[in-house]
Amino acid sequence: MQKQESLNKNKELIDNNRESRLILAPMQGLCDDVMRDLLTRIGGFDECVSEFVRITHTVHSRSTWLRHIPEISNNNQTFAGIPCTTQLLGSDAEMMAKNALEVVRFGANKIDLNFGCPAPTVNKHQGGAILLKEPERVFHIVKTLRDRLPENIPLTAKMRLGFENKDLALENAQAIEQGGACLLTVHARTKVEGYEPPAHWIWVRKIAERAAIPVVANGDVFTLDDYIAIRRESGCADVMLGRGAVMRPDLARQIKQYLRGETVQAALFDDEIRQWIMMFIDLCLQKEPHGKYAVARLKQWLGMMKRVYTEAEQLFDAIRSMREIDEIRRMIGDFSFTQS
Repeated sequence: MQKQESLNKNKELIDNNRESRLILAPMQGLCDDVMRDLLTRIGGFDECVSEFVRITHTVHSRSTWLRHIPEISNNNQTFAGIPCTTQLLGSDAEMMAKNALEVVRFGANKIDLNFGCPAPTVNKHQGGAILLKEPERVFHIVKTLRDRLPENIPLTAKMRLGFENKDLALENAQAIEQGGACLLTVHARTKVEGYEPPAHWIWVRKIAERAAIPVVANGDVFTLDDYIAIRRESGCADVMLGRGAVMRPDLARQIKQYLRGETVQAALFDDEIRQWIMMFIDLCLQKEPHGKYAVARLKQWLGMMKRVYTEAEQLFDAIRSMREIDEIRRMIGDFSFTQS
């Protein structure tokens, strides 16, 4: 009861007169179409963004786009009906524009540009966060796509605060806005900071206060309390959830319960979360029936969840050496958790 009263008090301190949207982040190698499907079925999300599709020297075929973003063939929605935005990553504005036009022809109805990926391989090839060293290139890419795309196709972007430092954060945000993007998501760290805490939410506020377009806050939202804190510190109504939504799969649902003034009820691992794990396996097998994909993805997910749930650590240890998905499924169904 005391916890709920505290939540209600904090709720009054953030601006809930504005609609607050929750967006599932485009996490490469972690939040593919199967994870997007599962998390949006669990609930709470208003939108999701695909993993980036790398644009180099070729124009991708329809089969390539649908392999990365099958939601395109479902009216750009996940199974649960949540809109999915197509994200592109690259540095060649002309090739990015050509690919954007192609994927729109195949059915995509919203494009997001990645200026935040910190992966060394991506940055080595002039993609992602390394572009933040050159705001004029960022502007050129955004403007080229905005000029080429049909007017009815929204163009958005996601950036970090910079590469080595934050000196160009405001200039890059301005470049994205002036290039024609209608919304900007800011991951509140530089490339060099990676995913190490803390996320600098106050820098998101600095950007949002100067921007004429909506700004979405992103970074270090692992709990409901984190969500309340990022709303208050950034001043943003909309929040993008990343790793926290994978570690705590009902995080978005908890936040929506809070925003609706309902009692916040966290999912129990030995009840709903075990069922979600079994559903995840089924969804993985629908994508790749041979089972290797399901085994790898499940171990990855449990490895993330064990940071939050002791039960996930127990399951992870139990299946660590298993290679067959049928054996793993039986283990999970019959597993008895020990209380710490």
